[in-house]
Amino acid sequence: MSTPYASAAPYYARYRPPYPAELYALLADRFALDGSQTVLDLGAGPGTIGLPLAPLVEQVYAVDPEPAMLAEGCARAEEQGRRNISWLRGDAADIGRLCLPRIDLCVIGDAFHRMDRARVAADLDAVLAPRGGIAVVTSLAAAWPAVVDEVRARFLGPGTGTGTGTAYGAPTRRADTPADHVRDAEDQLAKSEFSRVGTTMWERSTRCTVDQVIGLQFSRASSHPALLGDRKDAFASELRRALLDHDPGGTYIRTVTVAATVATRPRR
Repeated sequence: MSTPYASAAPYYARYRPPYPAELYALLADRFALDGSQTVLDLGAGPGTIGLPLAPLVEQVYAVDPEPAMLAEGCARAEEQGRRNISWLRGDAADIGRLCLPRIDLCVIGDAFHRMDRARVAADLDAVLAPRGGIAVVTSLAAAWPAVVDEVRARFLGPGTGTGTGTAYGAPTRRADTPADHVRDAEDQLAKSEFSRVGTTMWERSTRCTVDQVIGLQFSRASSHPALLGDRKDAFASELRRALLDHDPGGTYIRTVTVAATVATRPRR
């Protein structure tokens, strides 16, 4: 069965911004990545983390429940000549059934809050190497101009706007923002076997064109093309007009903070 991300997959792969290079430098340092490690990218999407991580390790297992996401990732890996990524259909409940080898690092990008966090940590305890760990990555972004919410509400109903601090991903309530997801990840992991927890953040400004803003809306579970149906083109046209009325320059800048919560077992 397809997920809400089936029709969103090509937009997700094309328009979601990459994570900063500092993230991979942090992971390389914390886990001594030297080309010999095995990584699990859980909730991998089209390989947003797994693809940039692949040159640093021996093998990446990219796991996602949506076949369209895996197809996008596989195509991108082919384009980039990445031969060390295995694309596996599954979700966070399948860790024990995937017959994975010993894993040195599990990365989870903007998806941990949609998982049974306690179960995931417990299941990972069985497959992660003694010095292995978990890296939960969360994107915290400032809101788009209000006109984006207004157009979304007209087409999709009230309460479907991007909201302050909405992540690049499934919609979040104002009381359940990515900042809450970071705190929850820290709390959940601190109660697990991976109780040595720390979060590092990087902030940057991203510049988006009108086409990129529209593409990002189509990449979301709450406004994917299949949900809009035959109103997709009208939505894009009205959003384009509203954005250009708001700023005729057609360029939109917002601040994005990426948080990496790294958890390992306590040192003995």
